[in-house]
Amino acid sequence: MTNTTHFGYQTVSEDEKVHKVAEVFHSVAAKYDVMNDLMSGGLHRVWKAFTIAQAGVRPGFKVLDIAGGTGDLSKAFARQAGPTGEVWLTDINESMLRVGRDRLLNKGLMTPTLLCDAEKLPFPSNYFDRVSVAFGLRNMTHKDAALAEMRRVLKPGGKLLVLEFSKVNEALQKPYDLYSFSVLPWLGKRIANDAESYRYLAESIRMHPDQETLKSMMETAGLERVEYFNLTAGVAALHTGIKL
Repeated sequence: MTNTTHFGYQTVSEDEKVHKVAEVFHSVAAKYDVMNDLMSGGLHRVWKAFTIAQAGVRPGFKVLDIAGGTGDLSKAFARQAGPTGEVWLTDINESMLRVGRDRLLNKGLMTPTLLCDAEKLPFPSNYFDRVSVAFGLRNMTHKDAALAEMRRVLKPGGKLLVLEFSKVNEALQKPYDLYSFSVLPWLGKRIANDAESYRYLAESIRMHPDQETLKSMMETAGLERVEYFNLTAGVAALHTGIKL
């Protein structure tokens, strides 16, 4: 029997989800940064800046940026880790990875990039000082397996940082839903000529585990000292955990 999972509000086979998610990000890659600025009013840059600060990357650190897309975190980490460090930009989607790679090269950063699946990371255990994933975990089919892999490749004492859309404060739920399901697809149609991909992104946020559930999942994966920070009333949340 074929295993099923969620693609937004649809129930699909696991294989079908992989292909559907790939189609979404192939479609949005070229306009990804413009749409992020429009969708969040630029707040995604503030959330990423907070994540970068919490990471505390120092010269010589080895850092893995999973689902790194257009390379915002990798760019900052590469500058902080310096010439003695090692920062990998990875993504499962080739279109997104090409955009990120080109942006880094344009900034003069020769950061290694790799097309890979977060559920099967091609890195040795106990290798990285920091692992990050920003707005990528919700698109993964087996989140528990991905979290376990992230922990595996961390050094003892290393930190995992998961920045993701989360459960918004109840008082904001109705206007947030109106914005997500009306304004976002409209913006997607006008700017990227793709309303359906942005409708999926809104649905995928609702299907993602809330703050407490994700905290429990990280603890189950073997991470310690797991905590989270609500950003913009829970529109996004940063979860962190340590491998001891």
